[in-house]
Amino acid sequence: MINTFFGANLVDYHTIRIAIFSEISKSQSSPFNLIIDGEEIVILEVVKQSFLNGLCLYECRSKNKIELGKNYVIQCRDFGVTSLNVNEATTFPDFDSDFYYSGDDLGFTYSKERTTFKIWAPLASKVSLFIRNNNKNTFSTYKMKRGDRGVYSITLEGDYEGYAYRYSITNSGLSFITTDPYGKASTANGKDSLVIDFNKVKIDLNEDKLPTYKQYDQAIIYELNVRDMTIDHTTDIVNKGKYLGLTEEGRKTKGGNPAGLDYIKYLGVTHVQLLPIYDFKTVDELNPDASYNWGYDPAQYFVPEGSFATKPNDPYSRIVELKKMISAFHKNGIKVNMDVVYNHVYASEFSVFERVVPNYYFRKNKNGTLCNASGCGNDLDTSRTMVRKMIVDGLVYWMKEYGIDGYRFDLMGLIDIDTMNLALKELRKIKPDCMLYGEGWDMPTALPSDKKTTIFNSFKMPEIGYFNDTFRDICRGNNDLKNNSYPGYILGNTNFLEGFKFVYLGSCVNYCYAPRFKSQQQSINYLECHDNCTLFDKITREFKDEDDEFKLKVLRLANSIVLFSFGVPFFHAGQEIGLSKKMEDNTYNKGDEYNKFDYSVLDKRFSNARYLSSLINARKNYSKTFDGYNGSEQIAKSNVFKNLEGGALQVEIFGKDEDYIYVFNPTRGNINVSFDDYCQVIVGEAGYLKNSEIYIQNLVVAPFTCNVFVKKKKDVKVSKSNN
Repeated sequence: MINTFFGANLVDYHTIRIAIFSEISKSQSSPFNLIIDGEEIVILEVVKQSFLNGLCLYECRSKNKIELGKNYVIQCRDFGVTSLNVNEATTFPDFDSDFYYSGDDLGFTYSKERTTFKIWAPLASKVSLFIRNNNKNTFSTYKMKRGDRGVYSITLEGDYEGYAYRYSITNSGLSFITTDPYGKASTANGKDSLVIDFNKVKIDLNEDKLPTYKQYDQAIIYELNVRDMTIDHTTDIVNKGKYLGLTEEGRKTKGGNPAGLDYIKYLGVTHVQLLPIYDFKTVDELNPDASYNWGYDPAQYFVPEGSFATKPNDPYSRIVELKKMISAFHKNGIKVNMDVVYNHVYASEFSVFERVVPNYYFRKNKNGTLCNASGCGNDLDTSRTMVRKMIVDGLVYWMKEYGIDGYRFDLMGLIDIDTMNLALKELRKIKPDCMLYGEGWDMPTALPSDKKTTIFNSFKMPEIGYFNDTFRDICRGNNDLKNNSYPGYILGNTNFLEGFKFVYLGSCVNYCYAPRFKSQQQSINYLECHDNCTLFDKITREFKDEDDEFKLKVLRLANSIVLFSFGVPFFHAGQEIGLSKKMEDNTYNKGDEYNKFDYSVLDKRFSNARYLSSLINARKNYSKTFDGYNGSEQIAKSNVFKNLEGGALQVEIFGKDEDYIYVFNPTRGNINVSFDDYCQVIVGEAGYLKNSEIYIQNLVVAPFTCNVFVKKKKDVKVSKSNN
């Protein structure tokens, strides 16, 4: 009917609100009928009416409860028919408890004899399975049966390995074709979900080769992107930009230095943190060189990204090759942390979640609009029970199937505390020493402040770590490379001396600032990550008139601070050699030129890589003295600060077996230092002096250097040296 709107929404299980906007009035004798599944007709009782400028609202009541899972149509003789929109049922008080499904069998369950498909779609009146063989263009359609808690299922007899499938889901009269939200395998670009035989992707993940860590601060994390780490043309890595590129051993740069996996091994880090390796949207998997993206735009949470695979249209390729990469890290004793994005998805309006269960998965503001606190897409409502289940199911799946050892959570402050605590509980059942940490920023989402997994709530979650932006800003300075840029303590701004002491102690001691954390285990100490400018670009901004030799000296000091502060050391790939993003800030889509690990720079500055590797070795050897140190009280008692001339700092740390002295000089001048007795030199300008027999009492500390000493034991004969 021209210039007429006729719609109906379910308000509660007995109430329907009908809206008519028309120049024509509904006749009093024309009832509203509720038609159920095209057969049963129920006359609705109008209990309330209101009129405003041509809009007529009718509140109607059904004697019988309106049950979800059926097709409902509202019929009026004067205006025809309209589908009843039941999407608001997701907001009913008992919806989550009524429809929570605890089973672990969503998705497909395969055997050679039969395959079962299950999908949670409690609002749907009809769900059908579309399935085809990859070698044919013919489709078969099967109507699925609704079961308990709104789960639709069907079992197909026979061997369906390799078959592609999708679902047709009808919600409130609208039907959409969609992939499986719990799909484990996919064709290129997420066109179809696929059935696979998991027995064919079983490989040895070498998890028995991994060490066990009692504390987070025994970890040394190295963040990298699969493509960035292998794509550079100045190495002989064969599978450039691919998972397999990080399985290749013996690869070299043009200068003969180790590349790829061998380079990471050389550094000696304990954990790699992989930028997103689940399926993301904005890179064409069939043409991965045509565009670039870090992958913070999730598409399929249970499927590996195909652009890193050699055969993206082969569902087995991406799974097997990713496992081979993880296995290669594990074989070398390196644990793998996975960067996960459970705060938002790419384009919520087109997401599989909105098509399967409209009005459920995404958090809303009080006015009914969708939250977009991330600025990258609408926020997932993690406090909903089935959203929480999907997250925990995904984390458990990646750990069990792929051997993932820990997780870094993007914008973790948008995730509720209960979800994070449940995830920790379930993951610790599998790997008791797994790491969970993330960005604890307080974002403006419609979640109560006391429910957010933010740094401000860190004391409620003492086993979850947080990126410590206070450490970054006090040590390095802010991210701004333009007019408002300021340097931090390590870049010569000694006004931050007292703040540096606070972050040096793991930001957990009540020293000039209130503690941010219960213990140093929660403090992820970083000066650079994939976001924002690089550390070397920041140094270049603050020392624009100095040469590269000077800047690299400052860089070495900064990296030593990350390693020798209390907390968890974190490095971004290339930070150790001063890679640059050409003074750019956010390079998430700017391509290889800005993001790749440039091995030609490594060849020029390999001494910087050697320096970091030696300091990592030093931390591993000497931090054993501090095993078991945990908590603000113990940290506070173990340190004595001594202010030196010009704003330099001396720190004495009391260990279980030995005492240590650290001298940090972030100034342009030499600093004279004297000790009460001779001390063994273990770290100097050249790095870690393993098996050093040099003992010293008086020394001159050069500008922008870190020196570390062990206090002489009484029964040690020393070769005295005064410099």
